Amino acid sequence: MAEVVSSVAPLVDESRQLKLLMDHVSDHAIYLLDPDGRICSWNRGGERVNGYTAEEVIGQHVSIFYSPEEQRQGLPQQTLDRARDQGRLVGEGWRVRRNGERFRASVVIEAVREHGALLGFVKVTQDITERYQAQCLLQDAQRARQHLQRFEGVGRLTRGLAHEFNNLLTTVGNALDLIALRPGADARTLDLIELAQAAADRGSLLTRQLLAFSADQTLVREPVSVPQLLDEALPSLQRVCPQTVRMRVELPPELPPIATDGVQLHSAVLNLVLNSCEAMPQGGTVTITACLEQRLAPDAAQPTLRRYVAITVTDEGAGMPPDVAERASEPFFTTKEIGKGSGLGLSQVFGFVSQCDGFVDVQTAPGRGTTVRLLLPAIEEVEHA
Repeated sequence: MAEVVSSVAPLVDESRQLKLLMDHVSDHAIYLLDPDGRICSWNRGGERVNGYTAEEVIGQHVSIFYSPEEQRQGLPQQTLDRARDQGRLVGEGWRVRRNGERFRASVVIEAVREHGALLGFVKVTQDITERYQAQCLLQDAQRARQHLQRFEGVGRLTRGLAHEFNNLLTTVGNALDLIALRPGADARTLDLIELAQAAADRGSLLTRQLLAFSADQTLVREPVSVPQLLDEALPSLQRVCPQTVRMRVELPPELPPIATDGVQLHSAVLNLVLNSCEAMPQGGTVTITACLEQRLAPDAAQPTLRRYVAITVTDEGAGMPPDVAERASEPFFTTKEIGKGSGLGLSQVFGFVSQCDGFVDVQTAPGRGTTVRLLLPAIEEVEHA
């Protein structure tokens, strides 16, 4: 039998083995840095992850993968210093490709030493952008679900109280009407009746606000174009802003419609604009934007991606500390002085959006202003066979 001779050279050269190993790891960027952080070697995975060729990066400092802001802050050198001191550094952060695109990177840096002397660093980078975005979506959905559950509990209690309160007000209102019809009442009596009726009317308004919070109001749901609604509402929104507050609106020309009550949506945005104006007593800018987003539905039994039209209202006010932001949707909770507000404005917004199968996302911090996002499900197009 003839001996079969392989045409492939045996892998006896360790350096050749190492080069083949590194070059065939295509989903990780693996490169060697000198003690100053300059790139000495580069595998094919580095080209795929970072977008540079070996000729473009060999001899360059590792800081080229960081944003200009991080370079000014000295973050690349700080990272190498920590790896040198600790021997090994594991972390993640945002990095920049050759074309300027940002991506989320998982990074491992090992200090290479021989006889105690630092020879350089081995750095391994993996693009984890998709995984990171999926985790963010899941965290957002879990946070929204937790908030929705708390909201529903308070809403059930509020709904029951509102109906009982409304029954009492109806009895009081009817009695006042009958007293007013009785002959012989003097002017003082009529004035007192009028005051009592005005108080009953305010109580009735309060009841409607509570029902709005508890998602027990009747909505006239129909397809609504968000850009068109906000464009038509703009004059009324600008009128509620004091002269020291500037309004900026950025709306895309086209967005899928949503199924909602246009009047109630207008009222919700108006509430947010009023809150933003009150948060900026010295003046500032209120920004209203809208866009299409994919989010995990917080009320789904299984994680389900849905399309939402997000309406965002942002101010440049003082922002809210975490404990205040956590309670912002509670009815009657307010940080304003007595008589300056009922604390029902934002709770109405939460109730309305919840009733439309959406959710509210509040992002705020002291000194950083407040951003409130109303996420309402987009009407999905029906595919015709």
